[in-house]
Amino acid sequence: MFSLGIGLASKNLKGDVLDVFYPSVQLDPSKVLADALTLEHPALATADFVEVSLDALEAHSVHLPELASIEALVSKTTSQRPVSLLVTLLAEDTAVRSTPGAYLKLHLLSLRMVRPNSMNLEGIYANLPNVAWSSEGPIDLSELPERQLKARLEGRTLDILSVDKFPKMTNYVVPTGVRIADAARVRLGAYMGDGTTVMHEGFINFNAGAEGPNMVEGRISQGVFVAKGSDLGGSASTAGTLSGGGNLVISIGEDCLISANAGTGISLGDRCTIEAGLYITPGTVIEVLDDTLAPVKKVKARELNGQSDLLFIRHSQTGQVQCRTNKKAIALNDMLHSQN
Repeated sequence: MFSLGIGLASKNLKGDVLDVFYPSVQLDPSKVLADALTLEHPALATADFVEVSLDALEAHSVHLPELASIEALVSKTTSQRPVSLLVTLLAEDTAVRSTPGAYLKLHLLSLRMVRPNSMNLEGIYANLPNVAWSSEGPIDLSELPERQLKARLEGRTLDILSVDKFPKMTNYVVPTGVRIADAARVRLGAYMGDGTTVMHEGFINFNAGAEGPNMVEGRISQGVFVAKGSDLGGSASTAGTLSGGGNLVISIGEDCLISANAGTGISLGDRCTIEAGLYITPGTVIEVLDDTLAPVKKVKARELNGQSDLLFIRHSQTGQVQCRTNKKAIALNDMLHSQN
């Protein structure tokens, strides 16, 4: 068995699942538990998830103290925002085929149970509905005008925070030992290791993240993982695997610095630096220098993919992008990351 989640689902008026909050998640759950739930709810064998009651769970010795506090909430469903308790059981790590299954995999990432690029996320977009994320939770877009009108008639303003498939992580998971200056800039499915700091303009997409400790003032795109001790400066960016049909998975090694307004479309090994304002694409022509700063050869940046101890700069007079040996690693300020 791959994963088991017991959660609270929000639905639209037609009964379609909009999102699922999982207060209880298990990776590689007990086969006895999984078999018992499958026996009680045969649909789990084919449908990924079923709606259940707390009584049904307790009948199979599933004792979850964290769910006791929401038992009353489950019974207080309204015509505006129906909710239900459900079990999601993923027997194998296969392509995503349901909204509850998609949310369970996103929870696994943000709970640090799995790392980015370690799960099959094929089909996740098709199974995440595009909804209005509001001060009152997710709202089906077809139901939004009526909800807005109702709020106005009651003297309220329904605050629409975003219209998207992915919600912000902190409404579902708040990892220990991290700081997030603007929670809206970290999507559910982001991985934030202990000691990670995301400043106001920093951003972490789903299936991406930082090992920690790290300073993130730039963008960590989908599929990118940043190793410990590395710093993404203000407005720095990393190329993801979704745009332009690209399939190259980018990683950043330990103790790297991608300076302000810089970026990379190739992987960096350990102790690499890219100077401010310089974006390295796989096709960027790089002049490689030896220890005496004498030119050795010119290569495309993809030929340096994943190598360590590199310093990328642009010649101030010719504009030629150069690569020098970078023997001095950058170091994060311990005071900024030890108090999370």
